[in-house]
Amino acid sequence: MTTQETTTFTKANTSISVAHGDGIGPEIMQATLSILKAAGAPLEFEEVKLGLKVYEQGNSSGIDTTAWDSIRKTGILLKAPITTPQGGGVKSLNVTLRKTLGLFANVRPTQSFAPYVPTNFPKINLVIVRENEEDTYAGIEHQQTDEVTQCLKLITRPGCEKLIRYAFEFTKSQGRKKLTCMSKDNIMKLTDGLFHKVFDEIAADYPDLTTEHMIIDIGAARLAANPEQFDVIVAPNLYGDILSDIAAEVAGSVGLAGSANFGQTASLFEAIHGSAPDIAGKDIANPSALIRAANMMLVHLGYNDIAETIENALLKTIEVGIHTADIYSDKSTKKVGTQEFAKAVIERLGQLPEQLPVQKFTASAKIPQISKKAFDPANRKTKQLLGVDIFLHWYDHLRDPNILGPALEKAAIKPFSLKMITNRGVKVYPEGLKETFCTDHWRCRFLANPEGSSQPKDVINLQHALSEQGFDVIKTENLYSFDGKRAYSLGQGE
Repeated sequence: MTTQETTTFTKANTSISVAHGDGIGPEIMQATLSILKAAGAPLEFEEVKLGLKVYEQGNSSGIDTTAWDSIRKTGILLKAPITTPQGGGVKSLNVTLRKTLGLFANVRPTQSFAPYVPTNFPKINLVIVRENEEDTYAGIEHQQTDEVTQCLKLITRPGCEKLIRYAFEFTKSQGRKKLTCMSKDNIMKLTDGLFHKVFDEIAADYPDLTTEHMIIDIGAARLAANPEQFDVIVAPNLYGDILSDIAAEVAGSVGLAGSANFGQTASLFEAIHGSAPDIAGKDIANPSALIRAANMMLVHLGYNDIAETIENALLKTIEVGIHTADIYSDKSTKKVGTQEFAKAVIERLGQLPEQLPVQKFTASAKIPQISKKAFDPANRKTKQLLGVDIFLHWYDHLRDPNILGPALEKAAIKPFSLKMITNRGVKVYPEGLKETFCTDHWRCRFLANPEGSSQPKDVINLQHALSEQGFDVIKTENLYSFDGKRAYSLGQGE
């Protein structure tokens, strides 16, 4: 059975992979599994080992082959928070899981539990659909000079298309009416610009939905100040991560928010919060986020009725004032620990909240297929090499581009000539301003004359010529046009 079959099941139990995690993970997973069992969820649990203990055994990925085998077989992972060791060059296991399994869509619902969980926004009920595989979370970083480090931001058309298509399908399937796209394409015109462009293209296929675009900075500010104006938000990876934490916090607590990660063949369900090692083993953690993530899993598997039973029992428990320490307030009647909270939910299975809205789940949105158009050679654009940006590690005690510029002009070979030099993106030669601070990292733009006359071998020859003159070339980026349109950004001030 695949993770996309969400309607018809036999009486046989569904196998899922379960990771108990680190820190508070084992405690909140124990609470969650006890509720699933008490509610009669027809599940079989395959425990997988991943996280801190696997890292400490010398596995830098944090997950071993047997865990991958289980997850790929079941197609479902219910995961408690894990701890990624600081330093040592290890990568985030959360990111590794999402990207390796192709979990391109991260869905994070946020709603208010007012007045039982304090919030200034009692009507908040929104969902953030976050891109999950690319952007700066590709984690491609380099130190290039003594003073400068680099992180690559990768945005792809196929990545945008499948994520944004899913966001529209999700909005439609859940009976929601409005989808807001957030990006920073006023600055990052190519990367974020592509995300916004694809959003506008796909929006044309959904005329019944209201759509809008916001620049991420004002969008995040409005989310914090008036989250009730939003319905569904779709955003690239980094922005979506930040937005979902803002939304959860203004709704009352990050400890109440679960999330789902969807791909073509696998899905992962988890709390959005971390492993909180400072309170591990104290039986005080709130398991609500993982419980709600498990309910999202049940809906994905087609067990809507069981998910509704658990969700409404959870709401009833919160409503009667049985609260863990993180949400305990003057509205609470009893402070409980992790396992006692789970027992309280179990005792209320079959009950409905009286003040909080009764939950009724609809089927999961369909998972869109990756567009084939992006890979069709017949649709490829005409690409022409116009020049090259050569990045130098160059240090002069004056940090003076007026020394570097003439030296590069002299060293340039045909068909290239130096167009400009930038430092941290700002043009500093020719005709730069003395007030502009410069580091030891210089982007030197060479354009071919006549335009389009260069070949890849010319770039190699230019790089060799500069190296022969003693310049430390640390990186090159070819400058192209596609179908005659410039496909690179200008320097600030160019």
